[in-house]
Amino acid sequence: MNMQYIPREELYHRIKRFQELLLNNDVDGALIIQKADLFYFSGTCQNAHLFIPAQGEPVLMVRKSLKRAREESALDNINDLRGLDELFKTIAARLNGRGKVGLEMDVLPANLFLKYKKHLFPLEVVDISKFIRETRIIKSPYEIDRLKDSAKLNFEMFSGVSDILREGMTEVELAGKLESLYREKGHQGAIRMRGFNQEIFYGHLMSGWNLSYPSFFDGPTGGTGLNPSYPQSAGFKKIGGNEPIMVDYVGVYNGYMVDQARIFCIGELSGKLVGAYEAALKIKAQIVKNALPGANGKDLYEIAGNIAAESGYRQYFMGFEDRVSFIGHGVGIELDELPVIAKNFNIILQPGMVFALEPKFIFPDEGAVGIEDTFVVTESGLEQITYFDEAIQYQGGR
Repeated sequence: MNMQYIPREELYHRIKRFQELLLNNDVDGALIIQKADLFYFSGTCQNAHLFIPAQGEPVLMVRKSLKRAREESALDNINDLRGLDELFKTIAARLNGRGKVGLEMDVLPANLFLKYKKHLFPLEVVDISKFIRETRIIKSPYEIDRLKDSAKLNFEMFSGVSDILREGMTEVELAGKLESLYREKGHQGAIRMRGFNQEIFYGHLMSGWNLSYPSFFDGPTGGTGLNPSYPQSAGFKKIGGNEPIMVDYVGVYNGYMVDQARIFCIGELSGKLVGAYEAALKIKAQIVKNALPGANGKDLYEIAGNIAAESGYRQYFMGFEDRVSFIGHGVGIELDELPVIAKNFNIILQPGMVFALEPKFIFPDEGAVGIEDTFVVTESGLEQITYFDEAIQYQGGR
């Protein structure tokens, strides 16, 4: 695995698809600022503004570092930006002083939005975040190859868990060793999320009762974390025998991420937890069978809920007191991309969509069991791109 720059033809293919959405919605241009979107459309995360007109050549205006931006981005038009006045003048000139300019209103801080709106006047400012997410929802063959690189990274990490796991070690000790293994193999460390105040560090690793400990994170598991400033995932709890240990980690390589979870155990799990895990596997298998192009994610969620109910575990499905209403989420450059496979969310599956499927059951004071893998939608159905033995990984006493 080596550092890769996004090819020129890939960038311009993305820009062309985005420009078609702008044209179809009467938007004359878009100003891209957020790091994930900058990387997607330009191939660089330097301090820059990317202006994409609805027609014509985009321009990347860079404050720092221009040298790095020119090394990393294959765009044709990359210029130095000496100040925001120059930015606004460039946009006004490109649009002849009239028209609509789109901003990423789902992520742009309010003070910057108000500032940009003021200085772009008399141009009309509109929200183009929906069009960005619609462009990014379909992954290209290049992107799927990058996701498969991340899946390989995850396989190597999961393969090392049993060699490191020991009864009596703390969760954070296990987490630190696994995260070190990740970093040695090229994990970038940072995991981007688009949702406001949603943040995650590698993922979630907890054991026993801490798997059911509540937290703010918009997912089925929480965890104490190490302190109230970051109240999720691994804590100082010691890992014991005969309890579930969930490693739910996000592999990221060259900017692209996959999400995956497996259950480990030192000793034996109770029949109730084993039964719930079998229900999770049944849900996964049925979703894979039904998730063909044209399927609605809302219907897939209903299938999962029905299986959970038939198995006798409905009240524990995807949470207990603080239940979440999804079983799958898109992944790519960010962890919370489209599509979302959720209770009240209509989304029609199309080839090229990528999502992580995570049926899980949470038992108060006992823990949680479940599985997670990342899939790509193909013409013939789902292709699983993360891989590791899906059975509960027992260590000792079995």
